[in-house]
Amino acid sequence: MKARLLYRIREAYGNGVIEAVVWEVPEPVRPSGHSVKYRLAYVIDGKRIVGYDNERGKGDHRHVRNVEYRYRFKDVPTLLEDFLNDIEEIES
Repeated sequence: MKARLLYRIREAYGNGVIEAVVWEVPEPVRPSGHSVKYRLAYVIDGKRIVGYDNERGKGDHRHVRNVEYRYRFKDVPTLLEDFLNDIEEIES
């Protein structure tokens, strides 16, 4: 099985732009233990304000402003909800 694109979004949101790509992959991107590869970003004036990703070697994590936090991936709907909740906190 090859990677399968699940979502690709680029749209204006609040004061910035949401860019999100989510794939189903045949094998986990280590050290993540699930079959989803993702990159989500909320960008204002060219700067990432909120970001979620699971790059190889780092695993699931999120960025809020300039601070990186571990992230516990459950499923894609929860990932998207958590991402939007972080954006809403920034926007409020």
